[in-house]
Order: sequence, then structure tokens, then C-alpha cells
Amino acid sequence: MVHRNARLTPAGRSILVQRLLGGRPVAHVAKEMGVSRACAHRWLKRYVEHGWDGMEDRSSRPHSCPHATPEAKIEDVLAAREKHREGPVELAERCKVPARTVSRIIARAGLPRLWELDPISGDRIRAGRATDHRYERDTAGELLHIDVKKLGGIANGGGWRVHGRSEAVRGRGIGYDYVHVAVDDHSRLAYVEVLPDEKGPTCARFLTNAAAFMAANGAPVREVMTDNALAYIRSADFATAIADLGAKHRRTKPRSPWQNGKAERFNRTLQEGWAYKNAYDSSDDRTQALTGWLDFYNHRRNHSALGGRPPISRCNQRPGRVHLAPG
Repeated sequence: MVHRNARLTPAGRSILVQRLLGGRPVAHVAKEMGVSRACAHRWLKRYVEHGWDGMEDRSSRPHSCPHATPEAKIEDVLAAREKHREGPVELAERCKVPARTVSRIIARAGLPRLWELDPISGDRIRAGRATDHRYERDTAGELLHIDVKKLGGIANGGGWRVHGRSEAVRGRGIGYDYVHVAVDDHSRLAYVEVLPDEKGPTCARFLTNAAAFMAANGAPVREVMTDNALAYIRSADFATAIADLGAKHRRTKPRSPWQNGKAERFNRTLQEGWAYKNAYDSSDDRTQALTGWLDFYNHRRNHSALGGRPPISRCNQRPGRVHLAPG
């Protein structure tokens, strides 16, 4: 690969030197090759000192860098990434290193992205498309993303995360918890409820509660984005809930879950930070832990897409008023 600022390739430099060694004037050869006379002299000198090997590119890296991140600090960052599986913003706060420095350390180490890892073991299990392109609405409340995440129920006394994958624990048939999530597109402010099903009336009640929560925190809902689940597109209760809000219902295209990406991404954050973070003794134990984690997410957790600030910082909330999701 040729250096990005080079005017000539190694082959072009060799041609330049050959013409100069043939006795032709430096000014004439430099003009033919489209470089300055100083550049022609430099390559001729490089040939005299190093031969034809001198025509290859050299690294632009300085011989010394007094301000480089110490190796010990780099090892601390990599160890914290492996242990906690957190992003640059969280690791920066934990290791006392700028977030951009953390990103460079992770990239140079060739570590996979967090979404490629299994949240429990940390093994790399996923491969997929990634993009640097982001979209978001201009104001809080302009678009609310809604989705449902199913979590396996936990028997009283703990599931396989407590007791291991034994036959005595597996296959008890205790059903699922339906985690309904709502995420504001602009601020990433989130509202979550664990409900017994994902039927139309249940989704309608959740939307009403979520909209009230958003409005109380300075994000009155004007549009609602959902996938094409029947509870969203055929339920009269859900349609009535949207009409009561005076909001517009937007639906994703079929087989295009990334269009509801804010909710999909929050689901993974929810699993990593709450659902799979600890070994719970029961489903109720897990549900009770949700309120504290959600308050942490909305008010104290640094969000990389928000410049390291929590979601509540982007809402038009009056100082001193903090509204929490119901327990």
C-alpha cells in the first residue's frame, strides 16, 4: 500500500532515479514525473543511501512519542473491557482515560464490538453489518420507538444461571415475561414494563403509560414507531390509544427490524445491564431490579450516542423534577 500523501509509487520513484542516473537534468525529470525538484533530489539521495530498497514507503510513525498512553494503562483498559464488556464511555470513566483513547486502544487490539459478543460468556458469536450512519429526530418526543422482548421465566429458587444446566432445572414450562419497551428517538429516554402478555389491550395500556411518562419528562409523544405485530396493526385498543394521544402511527417495512433500531438496540442494553447481569432467584426478583436499573439508565448512565451524557439531559425537563417509571 502506497503512503496516502505520496505523489509517486515505488515503481514511479525507481523510474525517476533511473532517468537521473542516466544523466538527465533534475528539473526536466521532475517536471516529467509531476514532482518538485526537491522531491527528485530526495529520492535520489534515498537511492544513494539505501539502494533500490529505499524506494519503498517508510512508516510515518515518529521514533518517539512522549505523550503516548503508557503500556500499563493500555493493559488496564483491555483488562476492563474483557471483564466488564462495556463501551468506550463507560471504560473511560472506569479507567480515567479519554473515551477516544479507549476507542483507539480497542481498535488497535482488534477486539470485536460488544454486539458481536455473547452477553454471558463474552465469546464472539455474531457477525453482521455495521454502519457509522446515524439518524435521529430533532426534538424529544417527536418519535417514540416501541417493541416487546420475551424473557424466559425464572422458577422460584433460581434457574440454570444459579444451579447450572441440569435436567432438574430445564424444561419446567414456566413461560415468559413480556418486557415492553419504549425509547424516545432523540433523547433515548426509556420506559419499560414487564407484563403478562403482548396482546392488543396490554400494548395499548403500555403505550398510554409510556406516553404519560415521556410527557412528564418533557417529551410529549407525536409519532409512534412499531413493527408489524398483529397487536400493533390490528388492535382497536392500540389504535384508540394512539388516537387519544393525537399521534401518528408509523410501521416498519416487513423484514426490516433495523427501522425500529432504537428499540432493538435498547433491548440489548436492557439484557446486558439488567436481565442477564445477575443470577436472579425468581422472575419477581428480576422484575424488582428493573426500576433501579432503569433510573440509572435514564439519569446517570453515560450514553455514547449523546456525547457521554444520560438521556434525561436531552429532555425539556424543568430543574428539580425527576419522574421515575412505576415499580
